[in-house]
Amino acid sequence: MKISDFSKIRKYTVAIALLIITSSCGQAQEKSAAQEAVENAPPVEVPTENGLERAYFASGCFWCVEAIFESVKGVKEVYSGYSGGSQKNPNYEEVSYGRTSHAEAVEVYYDPDVISFTQLVQVFFGSHDPTTLNRQGPDRGAQYRSIAFYKNNKEQKIIQDYINKLKSENIYGDRTIVTEVKPFEKFYMAEEYHQDYEKRNPNNSYIRNVSIPRLNRFKENFESYLKEDAH
Repeated sequence: MKISDFSKIRKYTVAIALLIITSSCGQAQEKSAAQEAVENAPPVEVPTENGLERAYFASGCFWCVEAIFESVKGVKEVYSGYSGGSQKNPNYEEVSYGRTSHAEAVEVYYDPDVISFTQLVQVFFGSHDPTTLNRQGPDRGAQYRSIAFYKNNKEQKIIQDYINKLKSENIYGDRTIVTEVKPFEKFYMAEEYHQDYEKRNPNNSYIRNVSIPRLNRFKENFESYLKEDAH
């Protein structure tokens, strides 16, 4: 990773900090035995499909995260959904009100010949603030926490090595990276109306005031990662 790339992440972090209203972060939810079992379980491998691999991330409202990853070259499709919890078949009402241990997450289908998992991890950290506990921008609660999921030991090492690099470069100063590094177990697709929400609802007030500005900050700092039609 070039020093200039870390500079981009630093710029994004400053912008996010200005957006967040000053208040204490939400407190971590007490973990149930079922949730601890999920976190201690071995990761689930996901087979390649038509030459595409899949990656899973959570970093706030999935409307925003989906739009960011869809702008990245080599990414063929992104789906919004729920992951990281122990409850089966969660729905939006349950997750959004914090009634489950799941987080809003995305499933990224990507071409490994065009973009690597390492680069997707860079996109993940470069497009949100991983130092805010149970919060991203104006959205608060454990359902908006930062999680990087891994499907095997190689991905786990890539994520952890990158976090260590961010720390060694002092990108976030004295703030602690609170991103969870978790074994992937299950991704539940969100309701149909959540898919491509930003594209289909450009005049929604949240989209205009939060999602689009977040996407534009990412584009400004990661121009070389963008698809031709995303510039």
